[in-house]
Amino acid sequence: MERRPARPSQSAKAANCPKGTNCPRPNSARLPAESWTIRVRADSIAVADIWKSTVSCTLDQFAAECHRILAADSGLEGRKRVRAFLGEVCSDEAFVATYLGDHLPIRQILYEDPELGFCIVGHVEQNSRQSRPHDHGPTWAIYGQAAGETVMTDWVIVSPPPSKGLPGKARRVRDYTLTPGSAQAYNEGDVHSPRRNGPTRLLRIEGRNLEHICSAFFEQI
Repeated sequence: MERRPARPSQSAKAANCPKGTNCPRPNSARLPAESWTIRVRADSIAVADIWKSTVSCTLDQFAAECHRILAADSGLEGRKRVRAFLGEVCSDEAFVATYLGDHLPIRQILYEDPELGFCIVGHVEQNSRQSRPHDHGPTWAIYGQAAGETVMTDWVIVSPPPSKGLPGKARRVRDYTLTPGSAQAYNEGDVHSPRRNGPTRLLRIEGRNLEHICSAFFEQI
């Protein structure tokens, strides 16, 4: 009688697991082995872990996790968690290739939450671009850099806009560069300006759809 090969023991399975992690669930062995998945820890600000085992995070999964986090805490701590998760997603090459491909325009809403109102927005810039110092009115935004680099400038308001449609005055505070896999949050009233010197791909979370928000703009002094 032909003998069947013995199944690997639990200890043998554990030896093949990534160091410092648990083994994937048994059914994950049927999925492609050389792609990436993102699994979320709810007990840490660094909420996203990359595990080399199954499939890439999907847009639906990303949106669902953002919803879960923001439904529990839409304030600063919740946004920190979303920012950490966004940075991990922007490091996921398969996610970026799928949802931030060349077919995307400069701005495309990929998801708008029907309950909380936040949006996931894709930006694909083929050319250089610079924006004036501005805020996001009564809402917030988190910028995630997926490809290329964005030089961001923070500003402090010297005088607010005198009336709707007219710029206020602001003073430059600092410049810093967003590189792929990094993410930065801008809360209500935070004045900033991005500069892109070449092609870039960004994934942005907006507290509300900024197409319907009146932002304030500023001139440098």
